[in-house]
Amino acid sequence: MLVTAYLAFVGLLASCLGLELSRCRSKPLGRACSNPSFLQFQLDFYQVYFLALAADWLQAPYLYKLYQHYHFLEGQIAILYVCGLASTVLFGLVASSLVDWLGRKKSCVLFSLTYSLCCLTKLSQDYFVLLVGRALGGLSTALLFSAFEAWYIHEHVERHDFPAEWIPATFARAAFWNHVLAVVAGVAAEAVASWMGLGPVAPFVAAIPLLALAGALALRNWGENYDRQRAFSRTCAGGLRCLLSDRRVLLLGTIQALFESVIFIFVFLWTPVLDPHGAPLGVVFSSFMAASLLGSSLYRIATSKKYHLQPMHLLSLAVLIVVFSLFMLTFSTSPGQENPVESFIAFLLIELACGLYFPSMSFLRRKVIPETEQAGVLNWFRVPLHLLACLGLLVLHDSDRKTGTRNMFSICSAVMVMALLAVVGLFTVVRHDAELRVPSPTGEPYAPEL
Repeated sequence: MLVTAYLAFVGLLASCLGLELSRCRSKPLGRACSNPSFLQFQLDFYQVYFLALAADWLQAPYLYKLYQHYHFLEGQIAILYVCGLASTVLFGLVASSLVDWLGRKKSCVLFSLTYSLCCLTKLSQDYFVLLVGRALGGLSTALLFSAFEAWYIHEHVERHDFPAEWIPATFARAAFWNHVLAVVAGVAAEAVASWMGLGPVAPFVAAIPLLALAGALALRNWGENYDRQRAFSRTCAGGLRCLLSDRRVLLLGTIQALFESVIFIFVFLWTPVLDPHGAPLGVVFSSFMAASLLGSSLYRIATSKKYHLQPMHLLSLAVLIVVFSLFMLTFSTSPGQENPVESFIAFLLIELACGLYFPSMSFLRRKVIPETEQAGVLNWFRVPLHLLACLGLLVLHDSDRKTGTRNMFSICSAVMVMALLAVVGLFTVVRHDAELRVPSPTGEPYAPEL
């Protein structure tokens, strides 16, 4: 398993590097890329945002292992994960309003403080303290995915008066480097935890300086901005009306809830499946992120001028890949007949599918959901998503240790078949809808936002 993990990591990294180098050679520089003021503004944003993302990714490979190291049972660890998911959805519902009220810059600084406290709780072996840490992690995650983007968009348009058409370029580049940071973070986590022998708590301690530096840079370099708040009840009511009045939105929400709830359960299960067979967790995590980056690169190639595939086709392919992978896992995790290499390959395929799924889903959401209702609709999307994930973890918590993992993959397979049926339903509804197609490129190659 050790050799397989390193070989897979090197092979995936080489594939990603080859695809990205060929894309860079063929892509001309746009006007935004040569604007010094815009480049400096991007740099000020990226310095803080990338530090925050790096700190977040650094903690991912060894979270389950840390709880296991503290001698908690799988059921107790499942409850910790459920607490984290529940706090994410609860804080996610009010994050936008909180950020608008408190201020985007202050919210980013608050993120660095709460996530640092979350990391510090990992030094304790007290179960209640770890539960509090998971709640703080949920708040921090909600702030990470709301405050930073909101701050950038307001500054880009209102303060600097740059063209709104340049915003997707910033976030497309951020999405690429987010994958790169995740790959590097996995290797760094492996280095401090295993190679240096500091144990599974080391990545969490190493994340604290990154979070402190992010907060300090935001305080020094960023200006504050606010926005007029829309009542939370009005936001949710408008989102619900949009969800129920448009069948395309309802089907998209169904696909997102089913697909991403399975991904949350996968995030919980990959460590107990591979760790008993001597897998280097940090390198395995980096391999997952490299597979996801490869999927994103394939998405850009597939939707380019040369191939001109549509996001709806790639969404269907992503769901099919996950269905196949989960069927593989149902057999490779059979008690007494475990095949860790086959399970590892299946996990890589799931991450590859995620690289196709997320940009496809992002494109379709932007086209289907009116911009004024996106916050409300996404709130409604998140509720069933996290409820399904929590329910799955609670079912696993009550399962027999030897058969619970295999049974959970069987349940996830059934859930993904339902997602596939929802994809077929959406495809039937939108197959003649020109609005949901990538326009034929003219002039500069089209690069969908990631």
